[in-house]
Parts: sequence; structure tokens; C-alpha cells
Amino acid sequence: MKDLLRDVDTLARLGGDEFIIVLAGPLTPDSVTGVAVRLVESLSQPYQLAGHTAHSGASVGVALFPDDGEDAATLIRHADMAMYAAKREGRNNFQFFSPAMNAATHEHLLLENRMWGALHAEGFSLHLQAQVALDTGRVIGAEVLLRWHDSELGSVEPSRFIPVAEESGMIVPLGDWVLAQAMALLAEWQRDGLDHLRLAVNLSARQFSGGALLERLDELVARYGIDPARLELEITETAAMRDPENTCELLRELRTRGFKLAIDDFGTGYSSLAYLKLFAIDRIKIDRGFVKDIEHNPNDAVIVAATIGLAHALGLAVVAEGVETQAQWGFLREKLGDEAQGYLFARPMPASEFREFIRRQAQPVPGA
Repeated sequence: MKDLLRDVDTLARLGGDEFIIVLAGPLTPDSVTGVAVRLVESLSQPYQLAGHTAHSGASVGVALFPDDGEDAATLIRHADMAMYAAKREGRNNFQFFSPAMNAATHEHLLLENRMWGALHAEGFSLHLQAQVALDTGRVIGAEVLLRWHDSELGSVEPSRFIPVAEESGMIVPLGDWVLAQAMALLAEWQRDGLDHLRLAVNLSARQFSGGALLERLDELVARYGIDPARLELEITETAAMRDPENTCELLRELRTRGFKLAIDDFGTGYSSLAYLKLFAIDRIKIDRGFVKDIEHNPNDAVIVAATIGLAHALGLAVVAEGVETQAQWGFLREKLGDEAQGYLFARPMPASEFREFIRRQAQPVPGA
């Protein structure tokens, strides 16, 4: 880094892997961009370490005096915000500070603090979306969805608070709470004669790779006395492929314990078919992005049909997400899909309403 700078510039190590560069002015945004580009390119080059080729990278945040701050502390804070924005954009790039980043940081802190309070004050709840057998329309289970109603913020959309939970690390205790609530609900259904239904719970990438998942699941199964086969654990395709070897091992451990396993959002990541064959899973879930246009887009129709054929060839069941029309349902049944969920069958609803929904379902969904 020092070789890329002028003698009048300052380079300092803030701590850990964070450095500060002070460029002596006057400078234009274009000239600062040139420095940032050279830093990223230089630090991204492979190098030799103890006889091995190693790779590193850099995320750079830029704050300009006086527009972004008139004192050192403010400039450093704003450059830090821009650096984290660069990391969120995929690393190995740079970002200039903008006032919107300041607002986003305040939003992040507000949501994080309110979420901790909600977790301890029962501000979160579970909603369930029915999953049905495609051939009969009968409900065979539900996917668990997390909802949050805050006393001050009102209903907060998952798209707003889940990314904050993932970035802050709160997704782990939050996901743990969801697992406990789901198992308690399964135990309640078991007492009420609804033990033919299963629940599907999404696991975050952090939960899946954190190392404590198996121990926690063992503890919850013992506490609530449920059959593990009634709980389906879903992991996204992208998370599964972060470390495919460890994913294979963990999935085998989970299957040995009797849990059902599914790959969620199939088709949106970069799965290797070789690994898909090795994963110890029961189902794949076709992402709603492919399902919504199967009536009108020949490419999506081909992808969905091929995915169903591939899954069945591997001995896997298929769940189609986002089914909203009779035509979509008809296409999936014709291609021998197994299960589906979507607004055609039922919108997400509180757990208490779902129980009533099941009891009212004397007949299959119209058109079955």
C-alpha cells in the first residue's frame, strides 16, 4: 500500500485488518478513484506465503473533506460506513460515502436494538403457509415464516429486518427461537391429533455453519418429544454450496437423526449437479421466480419440467413455491410435481388460524 502512495500521504494501521489512508489535497473524486482502484487491484493479486499461493482482497471506503465531514472523527466514521457498504457489494471494490449510508446505519442500529427487545418480549410470531399435495390439493404441512410487529415501528417486513439480523449476527438467536417455537407447535399438534402434518423451517447460513446446530436440535427434540421426521429443515442452495464438503457431512448427520431436509430456492444459486447427487436431502424447492411465468415463458416452463425430472431421477420430491393460478397448478400436476405452496392454496396466517384452516378443510382445494 505504501508503494502506491505519495510521500505526502499518510498510511496508518487502525487495528486488525483495517487501515486508514489520508491523501493530502487538493484532490478531485476522479483522482481519489484512481488511488482506490490501484489499492483494490494491488491487494487482490495472489502472492506466495510459505510456499503456497495465497489470495487476499480489499474493500475501500472513501470520505472527502469537507463535504463528508469537517473533523477527523467524522471523516473516519463516514469512510468506515462506506467501507462496509463496499463489503456488502461483494468485496474487492470501493464506495464513496453518501448521506444515505448515514441513514442506513441509523436504521440498522434502530432495528437491531428493537429486535433484541422483541426477542425477549415476545414481539415475534410465527405465520404458516400451507403446503399441499399437488394431486389432491390436501394440506400435508406448512412452511414457517417469521413475523415481527413492533410497538413503535408497527409491522416490520422480513425483507427489512432479516438482512439486519444476518449482518449483526442476531440471526442465530432468532433462528434458534424459531426452531424452538416450531417444535413446540409440532408437540401441540401431536396432542391434538394433527401428527400427520409436518413443518418446514428455514435455516440461515450462520445457523447451518455455526457448529452448534446438532446439539441444539437434539436438545429440542428431547424437550418436546416429537418425531424428527415431522420437521423439515430448509437450507438455501447458495448456503449449501459455500462449503459443499462440510454441507454433505452435516446433512448426513441430520438425516441420521431422522430430520427431513430440503434445498430451498433451487435454481437461483450455482449448484454442482455432482454435489446435488451427494447431498442427503429429501426435497428440492423450485423458486417462485421460475413458477410465476411457466404459463407464458417457454424457458421457465422447460426449466421447471427439467428440474422435476432431475429430482425424481435422484429420488427426490419437488415442492413448487409461489403457485398462484389454476394454470400453474395444472402445469405442475401434468409434469408430476409432488407438492406446492402459494396464494392459490392459502396465504400465510398465524399458527392459531392455521389450525382452524385445517379443521375446515373437509374437501380438497377446488379444481383438484
